[in-house]
Amino acid sequence: MTGGHGKALRRAGILNKGGDRQQWSKEPAVPSLPDPADLEALRAFDTPTICNALELVVPARRAIGFTRRPLIAAFPNLKSVVAFARTAIIRSREPHPRGREEATRMRLAYYEHIAAQPLPSIAVIQDIDAPDQGFGAFWGEVQSNVHKGLGCAGVVTDGSVRDLDAMASDFLVLAGSIMPSHAHVHLVDFGGTVSVAGMIVSPNDVIHADRHGAVVVPPAAIKDLPAAVDLLARREKVIIDAAKAPGFSVARLRQAFAEQDEIH
Repeated sequence: MTGGHGKALRRAGILNKGGDRQQWSKEPAVPSLPDPADLEALRAFDTPTICNALELVVPARRAIGFTRRPLIAAFPNLKSVVAFARTAIIRSREPHPRGREEATRMRLAYYEHIAAQPLPSIAVIQDIDAPDQGFGAFWGEVQSNVHKGLGCAGVVTDGSVRDLDAMASDFLVLAGSIMPSHAHVHLVDFGGTVSVAGMIVSPNDVIHADRHGAVVVPPAAIKDLPAAVDLLARREKVIIDAAKAPGFSVARLRQAFAEQDEIH
């Protein structure tokens, strides 16, 4: 494989310097699956709240693990999604390098990846056509309905989407752009570690996502997050209540900060 396609794959980590395809592990095992009830509990919170709580529970993750560049929320009123990541790399600027039969086999294997346990899944897809990321849309009416039917709750991608009026209902979409054409869009590979809007994701990572963006949630932190959210809410309430009260001043704010520090 040579030329721009090979260079793009090397940048994405799919080819090594010798031009050989890297062997990505498929469907890595999850050592201990989170309790479904614990995951469902996290859906009650928006993603910024989860990021705040992670700062308490896992302080080392304050500046890592979340989308750090803007993404478009196609359906901003949808509830938060908590799901297991399924990853892929796409491009659309150049024609598909595979024959029809090989491309079909790869697409079906990718759908098996999406549908594999644990569920629900969420597709996290990196577009490697920089600087033309999103040149062609992988996502639209057909893909959203197929993915939803296979147990996928949504997509986080730095690529593009289209068919907004015809996409599957209750399917979360965070995308880099909205475009009219699918151009030459095709799968390059799937099942490896990807980077989408600065968020590094591997298969079966737990993802919390909503209209604000997405964050990887360490499994060990899941049970502790609701209590952290409660603590943060009680601390913030002191400041907010003071700010809304008549006669609010810097002196009252100073007092509220002191009161906040006493909440544990």
